[in-house]
Amino acid sequence: MEPGGTTYLTRERLRELEQELHEMKTKGRAEIAAKIAEARSHGDLMENAEYDAAKEEQNLFEMRIKKLEQILARARVIDSKDLPNDAVYILSNVTLENMNTGERVTYTLVSADEADFERNKLSVTSPVGKALLKKKVGDHVKIVVPAGTIEYRILEITR
Repeated sequence: MEPGGTTYLTRERLRELEQELHEMKTKGRAEIAAKIAEARSHGDLMENAEYDAAKEEQNLFEMRIKKLEQILARARVIDSKDLPNDAVYILSNVTLENMNTGERVTYTLVSADEADFERNKLSVTSPVGKALLKKKVGDHVKIVVPAGTIEYRILEITR
């Protein structure tokens, strides 16, 4: 969730979350209920580890449903076409050059709920995301990260 309670999502991510919630409420709940019923059929519930595990799984499952419902209730769909292209904003693709190594990398700035480091999607609330916001092509940015300080130069901003 972003500051102020609003969760900014792309239309694609909104659909993904809605689909996940639907699957969980229909198929997922039925599967967990079947596991609990199977475990219950094994006798004494006081000493039934399978039953305890199924109930714990149900608890975690319901917590995920509640979280998805909260995200969707606060969701605001954003479209990159609606944002300026003169600086780094959410949904910007930012190509950076590491000033120490010369390595180039491109990140897409997204909401915290869409962040995926393996796909180079950085949250605007992460240290790197925060440091890049509102910067322009050619700007140098020093970012303090757990491994130390990294200095980047912004090479390109696209949508």
